[in-house]
Amino acid sequence: MSKKRVAVIGAGPSGLAQLRAFQTAAKNGEPIPEVVCFEKQSNWGGLWNYDWRTGVDENGEPCHSSMYRYLWSNGPKEGLEFADYSFEEHFGKQIASYPPRAVLFDYIEGRVLKADIRKWIRFNTAVRWVNYDPATSLFTVTAHDYANDTSYSEEFSHLVVASGHFSTPNVPHYEGFETYNGRLLHAHDFRDAREFTDKDILILGTSYSAEDIGSQCWKYGCKSVTVAHRTAPMGFNWPDNWKEVPALQRVEGKTAHFKDGTSKEVDAIILCTGYKHHFPFLPDDLRLKTANRLATANLYKGVAWIDNPKVFYLGMQDQWFTFNMFDAQAWWARDVIMDKIALPGDKAEMLADVEERITREEVSADGKYCIRYQGDYVEELIAETDYPSFDVDGACEAFYQWKKHKTEAIMEFRDNAYKSVITGTMAPVHHTPWVDALDDSKEVYLQN
Repeated sequence: MSKKRVAVIGAGPSGLAQLRAFQTAAKNGEPIPEVVCFEKQSNWGGLWNYDWRTGVDENGEPCHSSMYRYLWSNGPKEGLEFADYSFEEHFGKQIASYPPRAVLFDYIEGRVLKADIRKWIRFNTAVRWVNYDPATSLFTVTAHDYANDTSYSEEFSHLVVASGHFSTPNVPHYEGFETYNGRLLHAHDFRDAREFTDKDILILGTSYSAEDIGSQCWKYGCKSVTVAHRTAPMGFNWPDNWKEVPALQRVEGKTAHFKDGTSKEVDAIILCTGYKHHFPFLPDDLRLKTANRLATANLYKGVAWIDNPKVFYLGMQDQWFTFNMFDAQAWWARDVIMDKIALPGDKAEMLADVEERITREEVSADGKYCIRYQGDYVEELIAETDYPSFDVDGACEAFYQWKKHKTEAIMEFRDNAYKSVITGTMAPVHHTPWVDALDDSKEVYLQN
């Protein structure tokens, strides 16, 4: 292990999971490699590290976070709870099922503070380039340290890419955007719903960000929400001042024209049009190119880069499970690096693994099938490591109920409660209905 050095790019939930995996092995008395984590932000948490800035950060780097001020978890916490660190352990009590961002950040941070792994992270350090030399079997990582305004290069035996895929926005163009007379932004730059109070807003897209940003703006008093879709509407039972329409075709002044011939004057257009997998620091032979799907391209077990299995990607799948799936992947990557899991020697066998996963994914696009598919994936990885087993079936059931509750009442689904799959404790119902909970601070939220 003394000859191995592991570079981890990113200190968000995935990168922190990787550090936690190595720390756990060390705590158990196992020799571990040297681990160095590069984080371009000034603090850990990735997307959960809320920043008021948009565009570029204080160092001139593209802002990583797409987090907005009043975000609450859009899925039950019972589906993402760490198997080795429950919400009850962190907060000293069970909490309601849909925490706001400040509460979830506190939970993420609590585990890594307890593990004492901050010393492995180089903050305000952006990775510029990674190169692999087949002759030495080493990666050269070139980074810029903003605190000292210096660039340097170091060699590593393994590379873990944990930089996320909800940071580089996909920004389409529509006729008339250049001369639109209102506010035009991508969801990546959305920060405060109160900006749109008393405004007529148009949202493009039907993703989770479209659903949630529209709901946030409605909650904080926008005048109306119009959502334009290219394929199909979301179809929930929306409030009276919320309308779904066919695709946007063009904008004239402040008037948006839609495919069905209707039009509406809008004060703001918010592009909820998704994100790109973007790794500008990687050459083509190391760079993941995949669609946002459950079965990622060219990753054996969804983690190891087939063209160079000393490279690992964490959290690159379309996600139902999040934190605990990142953990399962990180523990598995750790055990490969530490020679506790042997990879197939035949590249064809690894490619067959990817193809099999793609084939199973394409059986159905039904949400329940996809949840179970990813639950099975998490169980598969856990079975190969010492990551604590947890009730994955129970987590899937929480997701099933979540989808049912959204169908029944889209603006009230966060008022439901579920049972922890780690402790078995039922969550309390939150003290204030979500639509009335305008103060999302940790102090107010935890008054249960």
